[in-house]
Amino acid sequence: MNTGLDAKVVVITGGASGQGLAATELFAAEGAKVIVADWNEAGAQAQAKALQDKGADAIAVGVDVADESAVKGMIDAAVSRFGRLDVLFNNAGVGFSSTNRFKMANVVETPVADWDAIIAINLKGPALGCKFALPVMAEQGAGVIINNASINGLVALSGADAYTASKGGVVALTRVMAADWGPKGIRVNCICPGGVDTPMINQALVDDAARAAAGAGNPLRRIAQPSEIASVAVFLASDAASYVNGVIIPVDGGATAI
Repeated sequence: MNTGLDAKVVVITGGASGQGLAATELFAAEGAKVIVADWNEAGAQAQAKALQDKGADAIAVGVDVADESAVKGMIDAAVSRFGRLDVLFNNAGVGFSSTNRFKMANVVETPVADWDAIIAINLKGPALGCKFALPVMAEQGAGVIINNASINGLVALSGADAYTASKGGVVALTRVMAADWGPKGIRVNCICPGGVDTPMINQALVDDAARAAAGAGNPLRRIAQPSEIASVAVFLASDAASYVNGVIIPVDGGATAI
């Protein structure tokens, strides 16, 4: 299948690890020009170098997605280097397993500072990316935005109220932006992964028993590999998805079907 992604300019947040890293590799393999954006600037630089060593056109940008000026700088860097912006994959986020950074709890027990931080990264982050990417894409008359949410934007995750609220917000944001910006040639879609084998989730899945339990909640009886999420992002960005707009795609092994 010809994806039509050759020479397209793609910004991927959270591109230094997990699903984002897998996405940088798959988009680069399709010939895209890749901006690896991550709060871990050294990790972003290392991944951009790895892509360059494979012949890809890639650069790294350090970014805190909750910081307006940093996100503007990320989009500006892409346009300055490549002259346009075709795809934004809002992938960066914190998960239920990020307990070393934030307390994941119900609304009563969640510290306000942690609530604000989770919402800022998971919901304001994608909104800021879109704030600066959409005008560029509108001027071009075309563009694709892909938001990475979670199945917990569709079904509740008990004991992780801020996380669940943030991902539900991403789902709603996707729908309203698809409606508002479709007339300008911009498609906006959302991926809702279930459990994915990433460094983030591995903080919680400390042994084989925990890993097996995490996969037991879906009919495929396993968690996803990062490339299985990234490949959906590539599809949504591709010409094959040219009439796909405003959709929310669970990629969860069937967890939300049962």
